[in-house]
Amino acid sequence: MIVRELIGKITLQENVNPLGENKIPNTFVIHVPNPLATYYTRFSEINRPNSILFITKNSVSFEAILRATKRINGLMDLELLAAKCEMDIGSRKYYGIRIKGILRYSHIKNIQEAYKNEGFDFAKNVRINEETEAIVRVNKFFNLKHISEKIYQSPQNKDRFYIVIPKELTWDKFRDMTVKIKNNISISNFDIAKGILYENDGITDILRIIKPNITIEMVEEIERKYIEELL
Repeated sequence: MIVRELIGKITLQENVNPLGENKIPNTFVIHVPNPLATYYTRFSEINRPNSILFITKNSVSFEAILRATKRINGLMDLELLAAKCEMDIGSRKYYGIRIKGILRYSHIKNIQEAYKNEGFDFAKNVRINEETEAIVRVNKFFNLKHISEKIYQSPQNKDRFYIVIPKELTWDKFRDMTVKIKNNISISNFDIAKGILYENDGITDILRIIKPNITIEMVEEIERKYIEELL
């Protein structure tokens, strides 16, 4: 099947955790846990970071992040995936670098120092509680395998799907709609986020779905529920 690579943005609500160690002292570093961690980690004794956010003093460009990451991967023989991100906690907005592909918590400080050597300035530490609710927006590349007219699957993760929706959703509308749908659907334990893709003819609105061992039929049922609410 044809795989498309596009740039876009994902917005998700997560309970995030501050890192108190394994980082440059007095900097603000966040761990965004895998929402399906219980399932995905029970088969492994290795406790790996899911997404790490290096919070920067100011917003930094996606281009600068990608260039720095390519150099760091080459110098350190790593396969980091980096993206530009924003995080809202209450009324406070933070900017940073979202990193995936870190194999051990003990590696985080060295990787953060490598980004510092590339010229990134990190924000001073902010005290937040464990499991603090945050809205995280990530600018990233998407690899999409076409499944049907409005459904795509990640080639790297068979449990990750994307569905195209016909209109833009505000965060509040998406949140309220999701609560209603999850209370009235036979499918349980799926994680969903909203996003956009940048295409030649404009913006395409999408929803990202993750569920262990999800089937096409499940994806289609979730799709129907959201389309019914949108029409």
